[in-house]
Amino acid sequence: MVGWRKSAGRWSVASVGFGLALAATQGAFAQQSAPRDPMAPLPDSRVAKPVTGQPAPGVQPKVQQPAGTGVAGQPVTVPYVAPVLPPPVWALGDAQALLTYINSVGTEGLSPTDYDPVGLAAAIASGDPLAMSKAATDRFNKLSSDLALGHVRGDNRIDWHIVDDDLDGNRQRLLLEEALLRHRIPEALNGLLPTHPQYGALRTALGSQANADPAMRNRIRLNMDRWRWLPRELGQKYIIVNVPSFHATLVENGATRWKQRAIAGAIKTPTPQLSTMATGVVLNPWWEVPTSISREVAGKAGFVAVKGKDGKVQRWRQPPGPANALGQLKFVMYNKYNIYLHDTNARSRFNSQVRALSHGCIRTQHVLDLATELLGDDDGDWTKDRIDQTLASKKTVQANFVKPLPVYIVYFSAAALNDGTVVKYDDLYKRDSKVIAALLDKGGTAPAAKAADTAAKGQ
Repeated sequence: MVGWRKSAGRWSVASVGFGLALAATQGAFAQQSAPRDPMAPLPDSRVAKPVTGQPAPGVQPKVQQPAGTGVAGQPVTVPYVAPVLPPPVWALGDAQALLTYINSVGTEGLSPTDYDPVGLAAAIASGDPLAMSKAATDRFNKLSSDLALGHVRGDNRIDWHIVDDDLDGNRQRLLLEEALLRHRIPEALNGLLPTHPQYGALRTALGSQANADPAMRNRIRLNMDRWRWLPRELGQKYIIVNVPSFHATLVENGATRWKQRAIAGAIKTPTPQLSTMATGVVLNPWWEVPTSISREVAGKAGFVAVKGKDGKVQRWRQPPGPANALGQLKFVMYNKYNIYLHDTNARSRFNSQVRALSHGCIRTQHVLDLATELLGDDDGDWTKDRIDQTLASKKTVQANFVKPLPVYIVYFSAAALNDGTVVKYDDLYKRDSKVIAALLDKGGTAPAAKAADTAAKGQ
């Protein structure tokens, strides 16, 4: 291990002082019985525990302090502020490896300039190990966060409500310390990238279209970032609905098991992007008409009024039957937006090329087949005969899956084939230009005016 020392006003290579400084970093791993692959997921116990015994970043537990009394003689509760940890000590080779990675991060659809490679190069050239360590740590934290969670954040994603917990401040610190200890900075960063094959296909497409028009390249980059907004591991078995492509897909062990057409929210009632757990289905469901569209059905034949104690109509329901808007079944997938997959009584709509027709929910073609498969998984006792008999009974019955599975409703306006060919979908809700403007912004945000200008210029 090499280090630095100052002599005659200049910094030069040394081994002792730097090695002692690095010992503090190594101490975090001294109790490990055997080396562990730094790219392997960290155990929950390690993620949950704060580094060096301090609270996790952003957490400020309240503790009682003998600092006097407040109102009515009550003790004053003073927030505990955790001390800021100093940056880990970087070896020269690790800092140079980070600089190389930043300069090549354009292959991941990110902008190298967002991570100030010039500033890092200057810190390395200064010969000051403390300045270099701070500069490298700052850039590693920003870059690792963007690779794991996406560059565009918050409301700039536009109606995206999927939580991604792949990286937090505690795990980020542990990841960096272990990468420095083993001199594996590039490997640590690569281990944060999405594992879904579609992300890799988009990356290939981006590389093969170096001379494509900027608007096309930005569209690819945007959808690569959208994959980073999702959890890195989606699950062994899950349902994913891509709104712009109008398809619902069941994926198991990385392979498509079932895929059918879908109908998504209309332009005036767009489908939000969310994730939830599907626990089962309701056979012969009642349709609880949303308040937002209750006026459309109020008083119409086939709808039942639900009245309060005062006799006033509170809401409307539609009983099971051939005319029911939910068809024969709906999925049970609780979320605050009341969005779910369901059948429909207007199946001819699946033949339309543009299928943005619903009030937000996902009408799914042949959804009974999907439900039958899932109810029979894991030795479930809901056979096809039992399902058919229940449907014929006209009774409303909930049938639960043996094992719930996640459902992701997403918004990808581009996909890529294995040969790098890009498939474009209509940007139904006109979101891409605004999100691209945020992607091109160093901080991942952009005002509406800038978004419009960016879209117009194709930048």
